[in-house]
Amino acid sequence: MTPCLLSAPVGTTLHLRAGCDGNAGGKAYLEAEGRNSPATVRPPVRAAALFVEVRMGHFAKHATVKNTQDYEVNP
Repeated sequence: MTPCLLSAPVGTTLHLRAGCDGNAGGKAYLEAEGRNSPATVRPPVRAAALFVEVRMGHFAKHATVKNTQDYEVNP
């Protein structure tokens, strides 16, 4: 990823776009960008993230959670 040298002044409307580059083994790779206009060549705002799924069994095994039946996931 190349560094962004443009600025996004306060009050600027940004056109946002985000997507998932892939997922495997409980990991999701995501990227997002914000442009001053849809035609902007280089976006002034970029982000990348890695989300990792941790199952309740992990917490039960390591004694962080005593009883997994007491917890709702995504209620």
